[in-house]
Amino acid sequence: MGKWADGAGTLTVPGGAAVPLEVAASYRARRRGLLGRDGVAGALLIVRTNSVHTFGMRFAIDVAYLDRSFRVLSVVTMRPGRLGMVRPRGRHVLEAEAGALAGWGVRAGVRVRVDLTEGPGRGGPTEAPTPGA
Repeated sequence: MGKWADGAGTLTVPGGAAVPLEVAASYRARRRGLLGRDGVAGALLIVRTNSVHTFGMRFAIDVAYLDRSFRVLSVVTMRPGRLGMVRPRGRHVLEAEAGALAGWGVRAGVRVRVDLTEGPGRGGPTEAPTPGA
């Protein structure tokens, strides 16, 4: 995938809709995540992590743990003030408001696609591997 950078993009689920996506790649953006927000439009992809927490969160979230090929390992709903379990094979985490991931068709075993918007430090759109690739 190359080097990750904070930014925006689109999450695509096979057979589902395209969803606006924020990417948290820097230490600062990954640490902040969704803290201090009242909601999220679309989803947040936190790269290079296999565990999250909801301490300081204002709302419940769905969390999808992704492996290195962007296949969903598991999806859980976490209320504020919780510590998520570490997923040893997890490489990235996708977060959205509670109930959103199921509505988009994100479930264990599905491989999602991430298309990043072109921006500084990026040579153009970057994407997660597509199914069968």
